[in-house]
Amino acid sequence: MRSTKTSARPLLIGFGMGDPVSGRVNRPSDGYPPFNIERLRSDETVAERLRITLAVAGFGEDELEVLVEAEQLVIRGRQAERDEPNYLFRGIAARQFQRVFLLESGMDVLSATLRHGLLSIDLVRPQSAEVVRKINISAAQ
Repeated sequence: MRSTKTSARPLLIGFGMGDPVSGRVNRPSDGYPPFNIERLRSDETVAERLRITLAVAGFGEDELEVLVEAEQLVIRGRQAERDEPNYLFRGIAARQFQRVFLLESGMDVLSATLRHGLLSIDLVRPQSAEVVRKINISAAQ
């Protein structure tokens, strides 16, 4: 059985990520599976949302696992044993993987969807209620 690879430095996911093009984002060294991170449009009345989309061609729903462990989003893929066809060319990777993302404080996983070989994970940071507290002033003696 092949070993599951883990990227050396997990990518921090949050709304303060900055511009990834500028190079300020730590990128994991292992490129498998490739992924996108997008900010979903929102307005003032809706909580902020992000979507991570991983290209997981060849994996079924039962071969993928999405977990949140101690403010880390962990995505694992392990393909079940199958009869190997006699490939003339094999360009679709069939290896195990583990991809870890550090979640910014307050981030929560809303949903995970597998469609057309793409695993999409929606993240949300609920809007915090603005709390107004009156502080009493006491007179010093």
